[in-house]
Amino acid sequence: MNVSDAKTSDDGPATAGYWYDESPGQRERARRVLEALRTYRAAESAMRRRTRDSMSMGENEMLALRFLLRQPDHSARPAELVKYLGVTSASITTMLDRLEKSGRVERVANPTDRRSIFVKATPHADGEVRETLGRMHGLMYDVAVGMSPDAQEHVVDFLRRMSDAVDDVAPVIVDEPADA
Repeated sequence: MNVSDAKTSDDGPATAGYWYDESPGQRERARRVLEALRTYRAAESAMRRRTRDSMSMGENEMLALRFLLRQPDHSARPAELVKYLGVTSASITTMLDRLEKSGRVERVANPTDRRSIFVKATPHADGEVRETLGRMHGLMYDVAVGMSPDAQEHVVDFLRRMSDAVDDVAPVIVDEPADA
């Protein structure tokens, strides 16, 4: 953006911000909000890493287990996990072998189609996840409950809009340099 791209107000000359025209303090407040969001995301990421480490699981294993536990009967077809995780069926097979060996999932024959299976999270896995994540979820819930109803609605609206904003970002295609 150059100065000629800046908005002009009815009161006088153009005002220019790096990306946006803004009122005094607006950029600093927005920066603080985004920095707080980054700090939260880093803390959550670190907590998830500690959780995976304590359970001796990889990220996709934890995501798969959480996906299964959110299903009404704690089960899904392997193809659903492939789609959810964005990995190959070979990767899912290997991951399910590890989860089955650790007692966290079991493969169950599809009662309506013997050629296919369901993967089901075990009660052991459910209890392990609840025990491991329960305290953290309780602390997060306490923070949310401690907010005023207006603040809760503002946070929900902000997070939805931020989710929409990042979901709308198209990938950047970088052209490979031509070989000389």
